[in-house]
Amino acid sequence: MKSFRGFIIKEFYHIFRDKRTMLILFGMPVIQLILFGFAIRNEVNDARIAILDQSNDYMTQELTQKIVSSGYFILVEQLKPGGDIESVFKQNRVKEVIVFEPHFAQRLLRENKAAVQIIADATEPNMANLLINYTSSIIRDYQAGLRGQAGSPVQINPEVKMLYNPELKSVYLFVPGLIALLLMLVSALMTSITIAREKELGTMEILLVSPLKPAQIIIGKVIPYLFLSFVNTSTILLLARYVFGVPFHGSYGFFFFEAFLFVVTALSLGIMISTIADSQQTAMMFSLAGLMLPVIILSGFIFPVSSMPVVLQIISHIVPAKWFLIIVKGIMLKGAGIEYLWKETLILGGMMLFLISVSVKKFKIRLQ
Repeated sequence: MKSFRGFIIKEFYHIFRDKRTMLILFGMPVIQLILFGFAIRNEVNDARIAILDQSNDYMTQELTQKIVSSGYFILVEQLKPGGDIESVFKQNRVKEVIVFEPHFAQRLLRENKAAVQIIADATEPNMANLLINYTSSIIRDYQAGLRGQAGSPVQINPEVKMLYNPELKSVYLFVPGLIALLLMLVSALMTSITIAREKELGTMEILLVSPLKPAQIIIGKVIPYLFLSFVNTSTILLLARYVFGVPFHGSYGFFFFEAFLFVVTALSLGIMISTIADSQQTAMMFSLAGLMLPVIILSGFIFPVSSMPVVLQIISHIVPAKWFLIIVKGIMLKGAGIEYLWKETLILGGMMLFLISVSVKKFKIRLQ
């Protein structure tokens, strides 16, 4: 019994001396709890909206003020009559547009009814539903305090329009997110594990004494995964289009160009992880914890970034999948081109160049 107790104590010592084991046991649960606890939100906070006020009377101004002061919305733009409403959605500037009809107050007082149109970006179905419900509730609350001629009740009729996904199909949300997730999985995770396996098995030294230069070794390692990533992307698109009925309104050439930027970015991350990891297990841990969770949580794949705390919103800016997801949704569901997505493309391209330079430099230093 004394020997058994000593064996258990020895195992505790082994665990406490291994920093990586301690990180997995105690660090990962805390990080995941904090990340999920703050990121998973079902309420609306600071949703960006625009208003097209064709009446511009005291009632529409009061209702606008009531909507903005609710704390759920941020008014980012006042649209002009005759303007292109859809362009503000394609540029991803707003999530909802509220349109007041002409002579709103006059109609409400004389005819006891008036109309307001609520247009939501339904590429995120759950968020679109929440925005519509919150806006409709505020309008009903404002309506309850009004009286028409002879004190009769008035009625404000909200007309709801869901752009890009009128049936609110969840697959429209998940397919673009799965493209980003799978590309990151194949590119970053598999690249980091493959190079870590070479070091673990000792075959990296054989490559180093070969006529191949370090840059050629890197290129040779990533080209197969670059090809496989495009095969996976094409397969997902075919399944999405012909099995799940997800539309593709944009340019295929532009889409694959953006996919190339994202894949090369992910491959660079995989190379960077391989310089840190000494084994496949370590590479997998870094990839899953450092890449997969941000892709799922901080990219807007499942949970809207706008509803997260400001700190997480700032952190999400350095997640490449966030920008790629905006681009994919814009191309597939909105038919947007480079004229609408140039900012996201520049950000993704800048990330790609930065990560390539850093990862290649670290890889060469590690090999030396």
